[in-house]
Amino acid sequence: MNRRTKIAAVAFALLSGAGAAGAATASSPAPAEGVREAAALTGTAKLFRPAPADDDITFGFDAHLASEDRADPQAATGTFRWSHYTRGTGGYAVAKVDCLVTGGKVAVVTGVVFDTDVKELRKKRVGITVHDLGGQDRLGYSWVGRDTRAKVPPCLGSAPFETVRAGTGDFDVLPWEPPYRQ
Repeated sequence: MNRRTKIAAVAFALLSGAGAAGAATASSPAPAEGVREAAALTGTAKLFRPAPADDDITFGFDAHLASEDRADPQAATGTFRWSHYTRGTGGYAVAKVDCLVTGGKVAVVTGVVFDTDVKELRKKRVGITVHDLGGQDRLGYSWVGRDTRAKVPPCLGSAPFETVRAGTGDFDVLPWEPPYRQ
């Protein structure tokens, strides 16, 4: 297997079931008292894998759209992270949020990876979709399919096809209320 194929295979294997070790700290200030932020996605969860899988896959989110940025989802701030380890090997990535769109209990967040131990991920934009189902949460990510090197535009994620491990899903989605003109 050539070097490029090995790198792609490692990155795909690492991220095809990726997760995050805890929620990251957002860089956005707390909203003023009595002011509701426009949208948010927070929380952590471990992905479900059937036994005997030894995968430890965790995702964590701390993404916010301030009230004054209600009309611009690309003004969202914060971070999200994931990690995927199997028997002590694997990796992690942390992305800076560049878009957050929510509707009902579904959130799509995109961001550019700025911290990782997988060099092929550095500066890559990824998208993640979360469905907040109150402990039975679901999640989908943009690095599925044949071309895992495809460029992901802001505000784009995939269907939430993964399920979280029972008892670990604490995602919380604050629905976006876009400013429509009457």
